[in-house]
Amino acid sequence: MSQPIPITAKAEGLFPIRTVSDLTGVNAITLRAWERRYGLIEPVRTSSGHRLYRQQDIDLINRVVGLLDRGMRIGQVKARLEAERPAADEPSAKVDAWRRYREHMLASIIRFDETGLDEAYGEALASHPLEKVTERLLTPLLIELGERWESGRGTVAEEHFFGCYLRNKLGARFHHRSRNTTGPRLLLACLPGERHETGLLLFALAANDAGFHTIMLGADMPLEELPAAVTKTESVAVVLSGLVKSPKEVLAVKVPEMVGSVGVPVFLGGPLSATAHDDLRRAGVTTLGSDVHKGVAQLSEALAKGE
Repeated sequence: MSQPIPITAKAEGLFPIRTVSDLTGVNAITLRAWERRYGLIEPVRTSSGHRLYRQQDIDLINRVVGLLDRGMRIGQVKARLEAERPAADEPSAKVDAWRRYREHMLASIIRFDETGLDEAYGEALASHPLEKVTERLLTPLLIELGERWESGRGTVAEEHFFGCYLRNKLGARFHHRSRNTTGPRLLLACLPGERHETGLLLFALAANDAGFHTIMLGADMPLEELPAAVTKTESVAVVLSGLVKSPKEVLAVKVPEMVGSVGVPVFLGGPLSATAHDDLRRAGVTTLGSDVHKGVAQLSEALAKGE
């Protein structure tokens, strides 16, 4: 049973059910049923009984949705999730291999050690498909790098070093798919001040796989230039990336102005889609969360519905 927290406590890193519902596509009634009937989720409770969810809860919900999409019945999901957990007596390296990969890569980034990066990244790719490596290794690592940079523990140089490394690894595949993809065009850009563009590249690759033609504008993009770029490229949507906290002026003024003038739907992925969820929704932006492949599916569905 989750313990209540004072309603006045600052819920840092905790999200209300409406935000979780928007980010995962699972309505509040279903989320409560998964908690009560199936014991799949255990949100934090405020003293007044309101549910608050952690990022790991959102990740778990996305995992459940993925299993259901592949035909598994909801009554089978808990057993499947428990079967995937390592045994308690397994060596620590096997209990959380993904954490070991992340720690190895982060240490290599801090030392600017490309050989160390290659060792961990190559080992992960040898054992898992790129989609899983993106979900369990690259995305969490990008989030951690963004948090280090925002808190002052890390540097722009670290992020640039890793960004260049990963672009070299993924660039040939990205450019090949971009040239040969003739589907609807997406214009991809980072918010002003956002220098972490690797997550956007991973989203572009997943969008290419889903049949979109992606046009990358990269880091620190002035939003006032997007309407003209949309017109010239005949893009059907704009996808923004937000890893770290944006200035209030960006969310309160620049984003709404751009949404009002760009003429196509605007989406945003990355951790900011949760931490600034309400501000983004008020601005007319559809939030996609931090799961790259689920975000692409959500964007595809929204465009198909004409949203």
